[in-house]
Amino acid sequence: MIEWVSYRSGATPVPQPVATPLVWTGAVGGASVLVALLNHLVGPYRPTLALTVLSLLAALLGLCARFVAAPGTALLCWLLLNGFGIPPAGTLTWAVDRDAFWLSCLFGATLVGTVLARLVNAHAAYRRLGTATGPLPPENDDGRNGG
Repeated sequence: MIEWVSYRSGATPVPQPVATPLVWTGAVGGASVLVALLNHLVGPYRPTLALTVLSLLAALLGLCARFVAAPGTALLCWLLLNGFGIPPAGTLTWAVDRDAFWLSCLFGATLVGTVLARLVNAHAAYRRLGTATGPLPPENDDGRNGG
């Protein structure tokens, strides 16, 4: 008898990443809250602290995102850092050296998070598949075959 089974049924060895628009929504929401919180607690003159916190946010978002979400995540975090994390608030500025460094830090953090998640998921899938394909018990072994 033939039994048709969908490839998508059951548990998959590697979890599916979150959709890119959801990651970008998390980047806008999280960066807005973090920049506002930092401006309220320590003041707007701490761009290094804001960059560090937003890089951690970008890395955390990278843990559940696809690779294609990394540039947009970095850009959205940078927009909020540049627009509201440094004075004058509400004005976008472009200082080539500073902003290129900030964008590369945020992009790198997002990629590190994504690569780390892929490595952990691949290792876990390998372990699951390794235990599932171990030696199978003999079906009709009654002990007379010498093995």
